[in-house]
Amino acid sequence: MSTPQEIPFEQPRRRDRAMEDESWIRDFLLRVPLGTLATTGEKGPGLNPNLFVFDPSENVVYFHTAKTGKTRRSIERWPQVAFSVAEMGRLLPADAAMHFSVEYASVVIEGRAKVVEDLVEASRALDLLMKKYAPHLESGRDYRGISERDLVKTSVFRIDVESWSAKGKTSEAPDAYSYAEVAGCPRS
Repeated sequence: MSTPQEIPFEQPRRRDRAMEDESWIRDFLLRVPLGTLATTGEKGPGLNPNLFVFDPSENVVYFHTAKTGKTRRSIERWPQVAFSVAEMGRLLPADAAMHFSVEYASVVIEGRAKVVEDLVEASRALDLLMKKYAPHLESGRDYRGISERDLVKTSVFRIDVESWSAKGKTSEAPDAYSYAEVAGCPRS
């Protein structure tokens, strides 16, 4: 494994909320479960929410989709993409509606995406995804591992991270509350 190179940090508009600690960014990318890919397409921009895995040893994001489709067509023609991950914390009430706020954290990546054609890398990427989302299960014991037959049915992608930005907000407000508490959201 190579030592990852430092990635350029792009300042967000709200510089007071910038999270510039590279180790925080990497840990956040390893922890957050869902990301959204932004692509360019024939009819305009496209968004695709995806499960993903960040490989800090290579500074890449892996994800997969169907073998054919809009995401693959877009990436093959316009490989420059953006990828965003975020999480929402507690809501922060205020005396005026326009001053209500929310705790949050987010990372936006800019980079070049490509279809992973190498079967060894594609298998490794899918194995990393399984280890992220099912760390309690073992390949060969709890499920059949990745096979060449599986790889024929899916497109595995990698985003080579060229730059990133991150921001966040936390609060010690005693009257902060979670959205699920007041919105009647189903609990898992």
